[in-house]
Amino acid sequence: MSTLSPFHVAIPVHNLEECRMFYRDILNCEEGRSSDHWVDFNFFGHQLVIHYKAKSEEDDAANEVDGKHVPVPHYGVVLDWEVFTQFEAHLKSKNINFIIEPYIRFEGLVGEQKTMFFKDPAGNALEFKAFKDQSQLFAK
Repeated sequence: MSTLSPFHVAIPVHNLEECRMFYRDILNCEEGRSSDHWVDFNFFGHQLVIHYKAKSEEDDAANEVDGKHVPVPHYGVVLDWEVFTQFEAHLKSKNINFIIEPYIRFEGLVGEQKTMFFKDPAGNALEFKAFKDQSQLFAK
């Protein structure tokens, strides 16, 4: 694949305005089209749509990865190493409550990466990661 195509993902949120402010004002995502039930965002060059859905009881499923409880499902973006570092500092300045604090996963192994997890106001889990060597993204 020579050119990366933007992905589209739509997620449920139980408070459209609170989540709109989170993605726009905390994560600095540019807002696109919207209605009274959904909002489009430029999510690091990808299309993220938040859709209103009434709150329901959900289980907090997780898988063990590198000794951490990784929430499932989750979504996010692979950033450049320096962009990750800047974004991490920005999130800390906004007092984000991390599920998994930023750290280096698989240190010294294939797939070594920086990663961090946090939730949006609706409880959707996000992961951002970075590789010093982008060729490690799909390495076995």
